[in-house]
Amino acid sequence: MKDINVNEFKESSGYEINGVWYPRVTKIVEIKAKPALYRFYASMENFAVGEQIKEQSAKEGTLVHETVEAFLVGKNPQVEKSIMASVDAFLKFREKNKIKINPEFVELRLVNENERYAGTLDAIAKIDGKVGILDIKTSQEIYRDYNLQTAAYMSAMDGKIPSLETRWILRIDQAQKCAACGAVLRKKGGRQKIRQQNWTPYSRNCSHDWGEMEGIVELKEFPEWHKDYFAFLGAKRLWEWEHENELMEAGYL
Repeated sequence: MKDINVNEFKESSGYEINGVWYPRVTKIVEIKAKPALYRFYASMENFAVGEQIKEQSAKEGTLVHETVEAFLVGKNPQVEKSIMASVDAFLKFREKNKIKINPEFVELRLVNENERYAGTLDAIAKIDGKVGILDIKTSQEIYRDYNLQTAAYMSAMDGKIPSLETRWILRIDQAQKCAACGAVLRKKGGRQKIRQQNWTPYSRNCSHDWGEMEGIVELKEFPEWHKDYFAFLGAKRLWEWEHENELMEAGYL
């Protein structure tokens, strides 16, 4: 059995709240297989290159995330040029859709004491007259895996905010479009990826005329969360099995 540094494990995998340690939602859902991530690594020159791109992508995503949240709580942060298209698109989308945020519920630490887990939700928003959990992502698409995370948040907040009734994933991204063939170029983590919208003999040989960087905002609602929550609990049980030794050392099991 490998040596266990219990303090490092607790720090990287959970939160201590009121003297009690709880595993973190985002750490728990990592136990689920992620086919898109595996395909990404398979396309890389080697694992180290994949890790470097993944780390840089995470930093860029965090920058967008933090800038957007600053606007949500009423601040007026300076926006870095590299993410200007994403942020501008978000601000226009927020105004058009009248998204309302209570600053007290931005980056809110939450805990489910019965099922013993904790997390940090991005925001609670009011959109189209409905109040729900808003989770911000900077991925290239909305993955079903996100439902596990937001369902865990819904359960932890159930009954604490009587008007809470739904959840949304807000995806914020940016890309360039080819004026000639319609292909889309996405730059993230130092990697350039071209997606062809409609393959034609011409598009395969197109030299591409890339336009200005354009922001992309996608909002998707997932009102029914109980089924996803049962799946999250299943993932939690598997995560606990996988980390049984660490959790025993930490006094969780």
